[in-house]
Amino acid sequence: MPVIDLRSDTVTMPTPEMRQAMATAPLGDDVFGDDPMVNELEQLAASMLGKEAALFLPSGTMGNVVGVAVNTRLGEEMIADADSHVFLYETAGAAVIAGVQIRPLATIAGVMTPSQIEAAVRPRDDFHQPITAAVSFEDTHNRHGGVVWPLEDLRAASDAARGHGLRVHLDGARIFNASVASRTDVADIAACGDTVTFCLSKGLGCPAGSVFCGSAESVEQARRWRKRLGGAMRQAGVIAATGLIALRTMVDRLAEDHANARTLAEGLAELPGVRCDLSRVHTNLVFFDLDRMTGAEFEEECKKRGLLGGATGPHRVRFVTHYGITAEDIQSTLKICDAVLSA
Repeated sequence: MPVIDLRSDTVTMPTPEMRQAMATAPLGDDVFGDDPMVNELEQLAASMLGKEAALFLPSGTMGNVVGVAVNTRLGEEMIADADSHVFLYETAGAAVIAGVQIRPLATIAGVMTPSQIEAAVRPRDDFHQPITAAVSFEDTHNRHGGVVWPLEDLRAASDAARGHGLRVHLDGARIFNASVASRTDVADIAACGDTVTFCLSKGLGCPAGSVFCGSAESVEQARRWRKRLGGAMRQAGVIAATGLIALRTMVDRLAEDHANARTLAEGLAELPGVRCDLSRVHTNLVFFDLDRMTGAEFEEECKKRGLLGGATGPHRVRFVTHYGITAEDIQSTLKICDAVLSA
C-alpha cells in the first residue's frame, strides 16, 4: 500500500537532478576551503539573502546554536518566543553549549511586538540579572502553524531590539516559504536579522544541510563554532551540490505546497469533530484539533490506512505538505481522515 507521509517536510527525497549532482559533483576538502560546490553554495546563499558571507552546516539546529553563540557571550540572555524551536526543540543547546539563558515570551501567532522586547530587556545596572544580549525570531513559525511574519512587524521588532543594543538572530528554517507566501524578497526578510539560518533539507528537498548567513566577521566566528561542534565536513560538496539545485530550482515550487496545504486545511475544517484555524494556514503547515479522539489515536488509525502525520498535543495534529505530495494525495488524505473520524 502506498504511503502518504505528511509528518514533516524533512521527509522529502532529493530530485533526480540532485541525485545526479551528488554522483558527479567536483569535490574538494571543505575544511581546507577548497570544495568548489560548498564555496559556490555559500556565495549563492549570501547573495540571495543579502549578507556578506555564508557557512554550510549539517543542520538547522547547529545553525541556531551557532547563532546564539555568535550573538551572545557566556552568562548572557537571549529573548525568544515561548514556542520557538530554539527554546523547545534544541535540547537546551543554548544553555549547554553557549552558556546562554533563553528568556521565553508568549506571543500571538509567533509575532513578537516592540513593546514585549522593550519590557524584556534587563536593566544593565542590576548585577543580580543577566545581561540581555540578543533576540531570536522565527519565520515562518512552526508551532504557531507556519505563519509568516508581516514584514512591517518583523522590521519593527528588529528595530526595537537593535535600538536597545541587541543582536538579532533569525531562525529562518523555512524563510523561503515565508518569502514565497508573502511575495517578499527573501533578502528583505533576512535584513531584519544580523544572522540568519535556513534549512535546505525541508521544503527545498535536499537530503541534509543548512546555511548560516551574516557579516564576514559573524561567519568567521561561526566557522570556529562549527569546528568546535564537530560540524566541519570534508567532501561536503556531495551534499552542497544539491543545495545549489535547490536554491536555483526549488524555491518557486514551494507555492504548490502552500496551495496543497490550503486545500487540505479547508477540507479538514469541514470534517466532523475537527477544528482548524484557517487564518493561520499561510504556508505548508496545517495544525488542527480533534474533539472526539486523541491526537495519538488519530495518528495510529491514519497509519493503519497508509497516512502518516504527527500528534503534537493531547488532541492536536500536524500535517506538512512538501515536494512529492500531490493534489491527488491531498484528496486521498481527506478521505482517510473522514474514514478515521467516522469509524
